[in-house]
Amino acid sequence: MQPNLLVVGDSLSAGYGVTTEQRWVSLLAQRLKRHCGPFAVVNASVSGDTTKGGVSRLPTLLAQQQPDIVIIELGGNDGLRGIGIVTMRDNLQQMVRLAKEAGASVLLLGVRLPANYGEDFVNAFHQVYYDVARAESVPLVPFFLQHVALDEGLMQADGIHPNDKAQPIMLDNVWSALKSLILQRGLDCRIL
Repeated sequence: MQPNLLVVGDSLSAGYGVTTEQRWVSLLAQRLKRHCGPFAVVNASVSGDTTKGGVSRLPTLLAQQQPDIVIIELGGNDGLRGIGIVTMRDNLQQMVRLAKEAGASVLLLGVRLPANYGEDFVNAFHQVYYDVARAESVPLVPFFLQHVALDEGLMQADGIHPNDKAQPIMLDNVWSALKSLILQRGLDCRIL
């Protein structure tokens, strides 16, 4: 049976404003196909989704897809909407636990809020990802938009969503941690 990877995220992973074939998840599928042969990549990301939405959708997705690996990229909309940090943390932790209970390895992708949300809130928000990763012993990409978010040439006009040029960088930000998970699971890949 071919390995199966599930991405549960928001507009950053759904590829808002970017054509399907240019999205980082599509680029990931292409890279995995090159290195691993048949490898199913299911992008269950929904623009505007919050961690609450992720918790509600995940059990069905896990039952349907039976993934080997789950990438969770949620929380940005929680922060932008002012949803409580404790609620966000609890939801992320529940998602990680559900995925692990279903037999999947988990990779957590962290995001940062704009500085205008206030230093204390921005720092507390970002710390949630570290806390969940540590508590659940899962790998973390601390800043999924590293080398993207502060470069206007890589962002769409709204200043929130990465453009097509940013997508390969986003994939590269994920790749090292994901590669380690693939190797740890012993999946059949010729990853360099």
